[in-house]
Amino acid sequence: MLEEFLRSADDEFYEGEYAESQLGSQVLHPSQLPDTMEDIAIAIVGVKEDRGSKNNVGSAAAPDEIRRQLYMLSKLNREMKIADLGNIEGGASLKDTYVALSHVVNEMLRLQVVPVIIGGSHDLTFGQYGGYHEIGKDINVSVVDSMIDFYDGEEEINDENFLGRVFVAEPSVLHNTAVIAYQTHLVTPKSLEVMDKLHFENYRLGRVRADINEVEPVFRYSNLCSFDLSAVRFADSPANYTASPNGLFGEEMCQLARFAGQSDSVDSFGLYGCNLAYDSRDQTVKLAAQVIWYFLDGVVNRRNDFPNGQDENYTKYTVQFKENKYEMNFWKSRKSDRWWMEVPTPEARRNQKKSHLVPCSYTDYQMACREEIPERWMKAMSKLG
Repeated sequence: MLEEFLRSADDEFYEGEYAESQLGSQVLHPSQLPDTMEDIAIAIVGVKEDRGSKNNVGSAAAPDEIRRQLYMLSKLNREMKIADLGNIEGGASLKDTYVALSHVVNEMLRLQVVPVIIGGSHDLTFGQYGGYHEIGKDINVSVVDSMIDFYDGEEEINDENFLGRVFVAEPSVLHNTAVIAYQTHLVTPKSLEVMDKLHFENYRLGRVRADINEVEPVFRYSNLCSFDLSAVRFADSPANYTASPNGLFGEEMCQLARFAGQSDSVDSFGLYGCNLAYDSRDQTVKLAAQVIWYFLDGVVNRRNDFPNGQDENYTKYTVQFKENKYEMNFWKSRKSDRWWMEVPTPEARRNQKKSHLVPCSYTDYQMACREEIPERWMKAMSKLG
């Protein structure tokens, strides 16, 4: 089914010999793939498309160069079957490329294989999102970007407005969106107003850098993750036309990717925006490869970690709010030290579930102990209402 959308990458990635200690020795290439993908955990897919970029044309050439660096990195510390499915070439039109990517993502989701998409321009997130249209559930989207791509002054989808198009796409499968590491001076007030009106989440760069662990819970309830290399400062990642003097450090981008990989709910990951025309000594290509490597490392270290009834691996904490005679329940994993909080379901929507467990942080628990309502709790309540 997928053959009509995919072409093998350059032969050198398949014919070259990798040391046993290198990731390339762990990756199955098209000629090595089994008849079924039942045992495959991750599929790497390049997308050679950048016609949706307003200022970063050139990123279509990035997928194979990122592969070159990725497969030379260290082998993962646990066995996990990874398949390289090759590249989606640019279609007759940009819309054709989105459709092809949507089909590939949808098939991977159906097979319970995590697609790792190497772009290409950031608007390809629209095609990545399209892969969820037929899965029968609402999803949560997390975007790491220096901007909130909501500009609505043009009809055609591009890398400056695709997020707004995701918000209104039909059929809608969107439950929540979080934009992480945006820079306030690059974002219009209208974009922030829309995010707030829809009860979506946004984490500005300063907030992320103050305590990067506070955004880990966001990835824990995400399904689709989309990373734009423009979120990284120019000194660490020059290969993007919109690269800024400010931004995440390279190691912070890798940490966020590992958070995404560790999440049991993340089932597609895309990395976009590497423009070879602006790279210096392959610095951004190397960073992109490392970001993907840390996502893979997160996946192999998933713990199937979620509170379930009276599981002895979790401790329940109940916080009493004396003033309004309310109580809030928290759960802590003894395996990972991660936290969840119970958010009550509005009575009008109750069937079998009286509450939902929402990933949170220790800071949220501390706030509740001071009888302060965590912002994460209020956002979740607004979405449920």
